[in-house]
Amino acid sequence: MVNSSIKLISSVLILLVVVFTVDYLFFRHDFWPRLSINIGIFLVYVMIYYKYSSKE
Repeated sequence: MVNSSIKLISSVLILLVVVFTVDYLFFRHDFWPRLSINIGIFLVYVMIYYKYSSKE
């Protein structure tokens, strides 16, 4: 139980770090490209998370 919650918290933190880093470095002043890239990052992240979390 604790192990799964630690995995979930760490994965959410990794997602937030990636999104904020990409926003700050590349799309600081462009709203629509930033929104579309954030949605894309989130969808790829969710697919990877479900693929690897279902193996346990």
